[in-house]
Amino acid sequence: MLEALGISRFAESVYRALLAGPGRTPAELAADLDRSAKATRRAVSELAELGLVTRAPGRPVRLLPARPDTAIDLLVARRQSELTALQVNARALVAEMSGPRQPDELLEILVGQQAVAHRYTALVRGCERELLVIDRPPYAAPVEPAEQEVSTRLRDEVVVRGLYAPESLEPAGALEAVKRAIEKGELSRLHPKLPMKLAIMDRQVALLPLALEDMVESALVVRKCALLDALVVLFELLWEQASPVVPGPVAALPDIGLLTLLAAGAKDETIARQLGISPRTVTRRVAELLDQLGARTRFHAGVLAARNGWLVD
Repeated sequence: MLEALGISRFAESVYRALLAGPGRTPAELAADLDRSAKATRRAVSELAELGLVTRAPGRPVRLLPARPDTAIDLLVARRQSELTALQVNARALVAEMSGPRQPDELLEILVGQQAVAHRYTALVRGCERELLVIDRPPYAAPVEPAEQEVSTRLRDEVVVRGLYAPESLEPAGALEAVKRAIEKGELSRLHPKLPMKLAIMDRQVALLPLALEDMVESALVVRKCALLDALVVLFELLWEQASPVVPGPVAALPDIGLLTLLAAGAKDETIARQLGISPRTVTRRVAELLDQLGARTRFHAGVLAARNGWLVD
């Protein structure tokens, strides 16, 4: 069962023997499995390097097996990371191909949530200069690991610009996560009507949903072509229409947080949760703000605030 993860058959036999009877010595394992002490020690070393076996304190040396579920999950994650690196290197080799690309080389269809998540991770890891992201649920990859990947790019001095839909900030802790990214250098804005999810890496390759009704089960990879150029233009247009997630130096103005969320088209429940107030208080403060600005609608209030320079990067 473990050969697919690079573990030899005898090492797997040693691991299974320890699962059945933990705390045995290498000599006891060799005797039970009818193998030489040298071969058994080699198998134990192999398992220890992979985190499947640890040594109990004291003498003689007694061996303890790691929990199968935890250990195997770690090994699978390691193998997936290696495969992702191979994918990135393969894409880099494509750039060395001579001659014009064929149309079927410019577009690639991904099927399955796991395939979409893995490709997103690979593309983010391979980004060297600029990462443009339109963020809106649902998500193919777990949110926290994806956030860590982007943070790594920021540490590598990659320019990251993120456009967030209001529903992206609705889950508990979502706004705090965006603020952490901003502190690390991400440029972030809110837009009330983002048409889809999108990620553009170095303006050389993009990843976007293939079907808008199910944006995680299939995706389209677009390499350098007219369609990719159009996607970059779309991002820039939406960026110009969006408002900053976190207000700039004028944050002392009253209701600046409310203005930011209104400009993003956030719902009352989202605004109340993010500002720590009741929905009834949100309704009252919105009415007061509309009157103060002379705005016709809630979104109009956010637009007026942005035009007046109250919401700046």
